[in-house]
Amino acid sequence: MVQTEKKQSYFYGTGRRKTSVARVRLVQGTGEIIINGTPYEQLFSRDDHRRLITKPLLVTESLAKYNAMVKVAGGGITGQCGAISHGIARALVKSDESLKPVLRQNGLLTRDPRVKERKKPGLKRARKAPQYTKR
Repeated sequence: MVQTEKKQSYFYGTGRRKTSVARVRLVQGTGEIIINGTPYEQLFSRDDHRRLITKPLLVTESLAKYNAMVKVAGGGITGQCGAISHGIARALVKSDESLKPVLRQNGLLTRDPRVKERKKPGLKRARKAPQYTKR
């Protein structure tokens, strides 16, 4: 009995930014990016957000090779864009390991560690102290 190697139908990647989590599936296709069942052009109106989402595909010259199906939750619009970009980059590495150096050079595989700082006791916000009065 000879086992044949099964061709994987999609490549999966998880992206995170602030409190947003994006689960990305890359499928062979024409370059469509569907986020939570809606084309990304309808969800994100700002050009910088659209550019950030497509950056991993443009850098690796694979925009027309894959369709991306994305489920994203949590955070705001900018955080979600960063998470989607991170997830697409990770899925591209799973599809082709030779793309890793290019994505790494453009900073697309690094998880952005910046998150909102917690509020401290005795302060109004994370670092803002109440006004000091001398007398």
